[in-house]
Amino acid sequence: MNANTIPLAVINPDAPPGSLEAKQPSIDNGTECYDKAGYFSRDYMQREWERMWTRSWLIAGVEADLLHVGDFFLFEIREESIIVTRTEEGVRAFYNVCSHRGTKLVWEERGNKKVFVCPFHSWSFNNNGTLRRITDEETFQPEVIAHRPGLTPVACDTHAGIVFINMDENPPPLRESLGLPQGYLEAYQIDRMKVVRHVRSEWGSNWKVGVEAFYESYHLHVVHPETRGVMGDLNVQYDLYPQGASRMIVPLGQPSPRIHDQKTVSEGLKMMLRDAGVDPSGFQGTAADVRRAIQLGKRERADRLGLDYGRFQDGQLSDSWATGIFPNVQIGCHPEAVFLMRFLPHETDPERFYYDTMTLIFPAKDPDYRPPAWMGLPEDIDVSGRQRRVTENYSIEQDAGLGQVLSQDSALLPVVQKGMRSRGFKGQLWGEQEQRLRHFHVELERRMAQE
Repeated sequence: MNANTIPLAVINPDAPPGSLEAKQPSIDNGTECYDKAGYFSRDYMQREWERMWTRSWLIAGVEADLLHVGDFFLFEIREESIIVTRTEEGVRAFYNVCSHRGTKLVWEERGNKKVFVCPFHSWSFNNNGTLRRITDEETFQPEVIAHRPGLTPVACDTHAGIVFINMDENPPPLRESLGLPQGYLEAYQIDRMKVVRHVRSEWGSNWKVGVEAFYESYHLHVVHPETRGVMGDLNVQYDLYPQGASRMIVPLGQPSPRIHDQKTVSEGLKMMLRDAGVDPSGFQGTAADVRRAIQLGKRERADRLGLDYGRFQDGQLSDSWATGIFPNVQIGCHPEAVFLMRFLPHETDPERFYYDTMTLIFPAKDPDYRPPAWMGLPEDIDVSGRQRRVTENYSIEQDAGLGQVLSQDSALLPVVQKGMRSRGFKGQLWGEQEQRLRHFHVELERRMAQE
């Protein structure tokens, strides 16, 4: 059967063509089975670094962490450390290294500095990258420092409140590289959100295994059986965009079609009603009515919370628009918050990666407001956004406290990684519920083929 004839869900068949909710035209990405060596080969890992990581637009962070001139944060990826800072001219990025002897300039994760001072010989640089002072400059031959060695810049741009960097010397424009339609991310007003939790944890697999696990809902019924009562895992709409971007719209507030009972309002559905401001004790409908009740409930209370939901389609109020940006990002887009997830390569081991996730919340006027329980935020988290918490860092042996679902994923992925090494495994066989994975690999192979 041709992929174009395989029936898959359309969330809103009445969505106007060209709207952000409309189903995208099918893309034929072929049926190739790719070489599995890319998941554990150190040679492939190095080629990825040279041909893909250092030539791609990467999400370094968010503008919410750069509110004032002098604010900065570090973006660390493999051997590179990059300073991202707000200057008088806007957001800029520089390699975090002194031009004198190569010392790492900044060690703090984030802060506010208008001058960066080298801890080795006290050379100093303005935060716009220009050289400020050479200690004992008269002891240098003029020819050595005639070029006034400032910090080496990194291409930097912002979009929808997100900061991107590109280590290529002449990268393509960011907007062309994202692949997402105009207005897609802007609707969520991430630039007005606040980071309320930031966790970086080490996981036991290749980074691509991590991306792949988050790019499909096919595994939910087995790995996360508790989601079957509240997520329509077979009703997911998959959409593919240019440049390797993709998304899946996962309906929340409805039971999986895999469940026989489609009428009973389960405890999970009652929780979701409550989170949307709907009293489940007075709810008269069945499970099939919950998703719509969530949408109406959120609209009704939006004004009280200072949340302008007029810019959203009904489906955006209830569902997860899980959005992928090549090469290593999934953004869980919700009206009240977004989960910004990055899958970062390990420094030396192709069979490990870092799962870096930020939870950003749109500040609500009501001080008693708590975000939905399914977001998994610990009870002691301040969701007001008034203070930026430090990033939590966890080794592979530690529990990062990310909740049941993510704990299940982190436990499973090392098993997947080990199985890929077996002589009995020849390569991945993706179905149409996994079309985002094939789309990702087509783009990866395209970039890896470039010299």
